[in-house]
Amino acid sequence: MNASPSPSVPPAGSAGIGALRTLVGRPLPAVMGVLNITPDSFSDGGAFIAPARALEQARAMIAAGVDIIDIGAESTRPYKGARPVTAAEELARLKPVLSDVVALGVPVSIDSMKAEVVAFALDQGAAIANDVWGLQRDSGMAPLIAARGAPVIVMHNRDSVDPAIDIVADIKTFFLRSLDLAAKAGIARDKIVLDPGIGFGKTAEQSMTALARLRELDMFGLPVLVGASRKRFIASVSPSEPSERLAGSIAAHLIAAQRGAKIIRTHDVAETLQALRVAHAIESKQ
Repeated sequence: MNASPSPSVPPAGSAGIGALRTLVGRPLPAVMGVLNITPDSFSDGGAFIAPARALEQARAMIAAGVDIIDIGAESTRPYKGARPVTAAEELARLKPVLSDVVALGVPVSIDSMKAEVVAFALDQGAAIANDVWGLQRDSGMAPLIAARGAPVIVMHNRDSVDPAIDIVADIKTFFLRSLDLAAKAGIARDKIVLDPGIGFGKTAEQSMTALARLRELDMFGLPVLVGASRKRFIASVSPSEPSERLAGSIAAHLIAAQRGAKIIRTHDVAETLQALRVAHAIESKQ
């Protein structure tokens, strides 16, 4: 279903793009906290599906210093087993909690691949769209975002894993397609953030390669977001369950920051912020 802007709702872009420009212009990466209101997310499925628990978690992330809260109501888990849901089901999960999270005053991004859901979230005051299919799955997404003037996170994804490919070349080709769609729809480049999609359509080796070669994405001249939090590639190096991957997540995120990432997406806000601040303080002494 294509979603068009509501005539009674002003464009969401002014507040969103202002917040985004401020955050990506700082010397320290912005931290985006994950808020999954789903029963089946790979790391914390079901933990925050109750509205009261979701709001409690949002408040806790704000107290820890989060810059953006990324709220999602459909599991896009990068491994097998995610259950697609209808827009109606996604909206039913969002409606009891989204406006209350927005009211807490921290910029909110909506993690959805459906234009209908993104339109609802922008109506409720969400500031940023986060599309895990980089404008390439729902034909209504790019026109909606252009009409609203909202910033958008464009993530690389694949339907299947191919260990034989050069994953960074694949990411670049994907982004070229996404940026072409964005330009044709009228989305300004300064409202776009790129996300290499760590763990999505990639082997563990390819996820690590994408992080190691992150600087190659500088060719686009756009801010980069990295979300390596609790991803399975960590277990390929050090066997662990998702809840046991904090140290590996921080290691990956520090490397991403060193390679220019401007936004770090994490389940563990306080710990990630501490690591980024200490690393930055040490580097500033050189």
